[in-house]
Amino acid sequence: MQDRLLTMPLDALMAEAAALRDAGHGRLVSYSRKVFIPLTKLCRDVCHYCTFAEKPREGHAAFLSPEEVLAIARAGAAAGCTEALFTLGDKPELRWRAAREGLAALGYATTIDYLVAMCGLVLRETGLLPHANPGLMTRGEIAALREVTASQGIMLESTSTRLCEAGGVHYGSPDKDPAARLEVLRLAGELRVPFTTGILIGIGETRAERLEALRAIAALHAEHGHIQETIIQNFRAKPATKLAEAEEPDLEDLLWTIAAARVILGAEANIQAPPNLSPGVYQRLVAAGLNDWGGVSPVTQDHVNPEAPWPALEALAARTAEGGKVLVQRLPAYPAYARAPEAWLAPAVATLVRQASDAEGWARGDSWSPGETTPPTLPAARLTRADAGLARLVERGAAGARLEAPDIMHLFAARDADHAHVTAAADALRRAVSGETVRYVVNRNINYTNICTYRCTFCAFSKGKTHEALRGPAYDLDHGEIVRRAVEAWDRGATEVCLQGGIHPDYTGDTYAGICAAIRAVLPEMHIHAFSPLEVTQGAATLGLSLHDYLARLKAAGLGTLPGTAAEILDDEIRAIICPDKVNTAEWLAVARTAHGLGLRTTSTIMYGHVETSKNWARHLLALRDLQAETGGFSEFVPLPFVHMEAPMYLRGLARRGPTFREAVLMHSVARLVLHPHITNIQTSWVKMGPAGAALALQAGANDLGGTLMNESISRAAGTQHGQEFPPDAMESLIRSIGRHPEQRTTLYGAVPEERKQASYAAAELTAVVQTAPRRKPALAG
Repeated sequence: MQDRLLTMPLDALMAEAAALRDAGHGRLVSYSRKVFIPLTKLCRDVCHYCTFAEKPREGHAAFLSPEEVLAIARAGAAAGCTEALFTLGDKPELRWRAAREGLAALGYATTIDYLVAMCGLVLRETGLLPHANPGLMTRGEIAALREVTASQGIMLESTSTRLCEAGGVHYGSPDKDPAARLEVLRLAGELRVPFTTGILIGIGETRAERLEALRAIAALHAEHGHIQETIIQNFRAKPATKLAEAEEPDLEDLLWTIAAARVILGAEANIQAPPNLSPGVYQRLVAAGLNDWGGVSPVTQDHVNPEAPWPALEALAARTAEGGKVLVQRLPAYPAYARAPEAWLAPAVATLVRQASDAEGWARGDSWSPGETTPPTLPAARLTRADAGLARLVERGAAGARLEAPDIMHLFAARDADHAHVTAAADALRRAVSGETVRYVVNRNINYTNICTYRCTFCAFSKGKTHEALRGPAYDLDHGEIVRRAVEAWDRGATEVCLQGGIHPDYTGDTYAGICAAIRAVLPEMHIHAFSPLEVTQGAATLGLSLHDYLARLKAAGLGTLPGTAAEILDDEIRAIICPDKVNTAEWLAVARTAHGLGLRTTSTIMYGHVETSKNWARHLLALRDLQAETGGFSEFVPLPFVHMEAPMYLRGLARRGPTFREAVLMHSVARLVLHPHITNIQTSWVKMGPAGAALALQAGANDLGGTLMNESISRAAGTQHGQEFPPDAMESLIRSIGRHPEQRTTLYGAVPEERKQASYAAAELTAVVQTAPRRKPALAG
């Protein structure tokens, strides 16, 4: 029976392939910003179409020196590249004495030994992620390269053994034996290496043989899951080769092969065709089902096809948009592998991949991280309209429908026109719900101890010995200092004190109640906003009380509301990584549910941008939405982007650098749409986002600027550059700068007495805080 792909009309085949690609990749077409490092151009093979391989030349080094390698890599890093593509000939030392002598002079026995060393050098010195294409490798060589590369590759080219016979393009090239190359692919799968392969079309193979090669690739991927991309490369005739006069495959042949590859390899596969080999027809290639342009260098030429210049990245983005797609930068390891670095990458490489990636596994796209002062400018949309499916999800969210987790993940993936649509819709919903007023509360943040028995991997507040200037020594505030700060806050116009701290090993439930009572005795009108669900759970446990009874006791002592911190990510899959000894998701929700039942309102938060993905964000938002639909007790939702600089898990290479700015803005927008109509206030954190970033969040769905704080310790310990106080005049100036109306509020969004407002505008300078030293626990009588 004849293969249906061989007889299908091209238009029908392309339509099927494009539909598959859209199902797997949506509107995105990716590329890798790379620098090309030709470690050696010597090769033992004599492929009849190749101009990359050269013969030894007098006075010309057989290999790039380490200094030359680093110079190329550093130029790439300076140009914003993330990939160092090492390309080289196959085992030239087996053919050329010059290669053997060159390696010996460098201190290496084999080309791959030297390649491993140079990949490691580039990795350590520049942070670029190496991708290596050294040809045939043994298991040991693949394993050695895995320690210093983000991905590896070998072009299968063809499974046709005819091409290795006399007269074929691979005659005299032992490394082009199809069985040997398939064995490399198999070994890479066993070793869990993200691997690139592909076929070269137009070198004498038939279409049936192309399909055979593609199915061999598909079978290996089905077994190991490691084929991260398949390249469809069209042969280009080059002067001074045996195929200089050979006919090149035409566009129709290339389109057929791309489409066939998509149908065989499936919706999720990454299908690439080099753009510099097909100038002027990018939209046709997109229509055939590809989703990747491969590596494009702003620094170095394509040393394999030097006659074909890379397209300028701006032009590539424009042509991609003309095909209805959004160009997105990736790393040499594709997103599926970048999102699971512990499974696919060596530790040193995994650290750099985490630091270079966003929550979906793409390259970050900007250098901003939460806590930095200047947000980037998001690129203008190139597409003229949002995706119809995404627009329907936005419409449903704005109408109050409960979106499901995959729907929410779709919103978080929005880029280009889709991103603009989500943020604009969220802002319109904000306007409909809360008008043009931006509210804030004059409050003081009091962290009563930085001593904690828990070992949350994200926390820089109470861990470690570095940056003492930010965090200071261990302290445990006595009631006198807590009350003094509260009184000073009242004198400066505050209506709220927010109290949180570490879980001190000597604290009991009486400690927290005593703090409330001490403040209430002196300042009966001050609202006490205090104690996360973790502190409440710990306090109740120390007294042997139920959550209900303990929260009732705190309320009687003066507690007004609870902050919704200690939530981090309400998904136990993530909590097991970042805070395994902390309350779990059900326990956190139980505290909030119980508090709401007692008439104690709480805020809700998310701390995002570390190890989680949009799947976990979606689960978190749905947990909050569902509880709010049940109790109505959340007063607001506060996105808290992860500040990475001094966080232990970042310093150990186990976390990202916080969310990207695109993700941070989207969190406010998507939250507005997902939580509607149940949670009506979306607050932005000026401490994490910075004033300029907070202003943009206020134009993307947020309606609240949070508190003036007076003292901020936790984010500063993590490395934020923003100040400890955002006074009312500055708050209101920022709000007016975006055309909105400022208004002070109470903790529960009530009106603030005029006397409080005037006191806040005329506030004196803060006096220096006193960090009471830890008190010794009394010795037991003997």
